[in-house]
Amino acid sequence: MIEKSVYGCYDIWHINRQNGIRRGEKMGFRQAVAGDLDGIEEGYLEHFAHEKKYGAYTVFQEGVYPTRKVAETALQNSALYVYEEHGDVLGSVILDKQQPEEYKKIEWPSNAPNEKVMVIHLLMVRPGAAGKGIGSCIVSHAIDTAQQQACVAVRLDTGEQNIPAASLYKKLGFNLVSTSQMKVGGMISHNRHLFFEKIV
Repeated sequence: MIEKSVYGCYDIWHINRQNGIRRGEKMGFRQAVAGDLDGIEEGYLEHFAHEKKYGAYTVFQEGVYPTRKVAETALQNSALYVYEEHGDVLGSVILDKQQPEEYKKIEWPSNAPNEKVMVIHLLMVRPGAAGKGIGSCIVSHAIDTAQQQACVAVRLDTGEQNIPAASLYKKLGFNLVSTSQMKVGGMISHNRHLFFEKIV
């Protein structure tokens, strides 16, 4: 049996044995547990290695942001989520209502109160799993989560140079609201940063 969300992202619970997956083995998006931290950290390290080899779209810095500690803190706050397949963590994201300081300076179209805004932080997909629609799946589920928590808007940010991410967000209905300076992760300064919002 395959369950499909309104965004076209699949959560696979039961698949025929001929597909090589054990009956009952879960695939898809879920809240993270402590046992996922190794896989999340491996995803961060794979990202850094990929950008060193092929060039960087992000301004992330190894040893600075993101780190395992960032994921651990999010886990403690029940804000860490993963996308897995066959037991492997292929993507992760932090979802909460904590808006970075820079967000306070932006005139958001929704004008929503803080408690009605979900923020997508640190969306990461392993480079080896790129092109499978995992990023889209994670963002779509983030929107679902926001709606379940009675939020009226979802906000996020990314660097202007991160063309794949910016294109994905626009495709999923996010509107570019502002371009300004941002301290990514509260630590890495970036001048041409894009701020997006989707009213849900």
